[in-house]
Amino acid sequence: MKRLFWASAIIMGLAVVGCGPAKAPETANQVDRTDQTDRTDQAAAPQKAQGLRIAVVPKGFVHEFWLTVKAGAEAAAQEHGASILWNGPNAETDVAEQISIIEDMLNQKVDALVMAACNEVALVDVVAKAHAAGIPVVTIDSGVKSDLPISYVATDNVAGARKAAEVLAKLVGEAGPVGLIPFVQGAATSEMREQGFKDGLSAYPNVQLVATLYSQSDVAKGMAAAEDMMTAHPDLKGIFAANESGAMGAVQAIEAAGKAGQIKVVAFDSADREVEALQSGSIDALIVQNPFQMGFQGVKAAIDSIQGKPVEKRIDTGVTVVTRENMNEPEIQKLLHPLKK
Repeated sequence: MKRLFWASAIIMGLAVVGCGPAKAPETANQVDRTDQTDRTDQAAAPQKAQGLRIAVVPKGFVHEFWLTVKAGAEAAAQEHGASILWNGPNAETDVAEQISIIEDMLNQKVDALVMAACNEVALVDVVAKAHAAGIPVVTIDSGVKSDLPISYVATDNVAGARKAAEVLAKLVGEAGPVGLIPFVQGAATSEMREQGFKDGLSAYPNVQLVATLYSQSDVAKGMAAAEDMMTAHPDLKGIFAANESGAMGAVQAIEAAGKAGQIKVVAFDSADREVEALQSGSIDALIVQNPFQMGFQGVKAAIDSIQGKPVEKRIDTGVTVVTRENMNEPEIQKLLHPLKK
């Protein structure tokens, strides 16, 4: 009987001890909830890309446009904890140099490649090399004739140039001869703007496109193109210049001929000197892109792809028509001066 009594006492004692830390399950639950909160917070925060190296290869360094692209790329990299390797050819026509630069980037085993192709055909092979090496490619501004890039981040250049045709047609009274200055044959952006402008003019049968001359992204050659147009067509009423160098070449030729304000000029881009020419009356309207967003969204798309997030195949960064009438509006000023602090 005594043994039974003591056995019962021991069992009861153990039961009391076992029930003592009654709050232990609650504590465990609190830890689980804390872990869950941490995981939720981490999921809500942007994923970091520490250590990722993103190669960003523009078509050139000369134009303010590319400096703005670089600023956007750097902003995206900083936001995600990545870094960019920035390099490009000295001239937008130097396809061989751009290919060499990209191949060097691939040899450095960068994590992704963001590029603006100098030529939509010639850069296809190097894009294929990147793809074969498992390096995702994003094209910005100017694409390639390939489905391998995971995304194309750019202006809708055809639509933008159609808008330029509409604006120029209105400026010349929907009648008379006009000229077109694209930049480089074979560059996708130039080809699309040429196509869009010609398509847009088809809605204005009394406006005749009498000359198409290329600037080769060189101000002096853009100036020569505009001079040739004015010489061959003394009654020329307007010019559409498809980029900054063509625009400034046309402005210099028109001003030298004493025809500023008489020959209407519509141009792509928004370099400081283009904005100054708009203010002075030598340019009548600018088709303004968003190069900062091209750089930013291009790098972001590359990082998203590496992290397994969905990436849109086509990202349109938009255009805005800027005139003397709206150029001082706050939102337009931000677009015209994206690098201003």
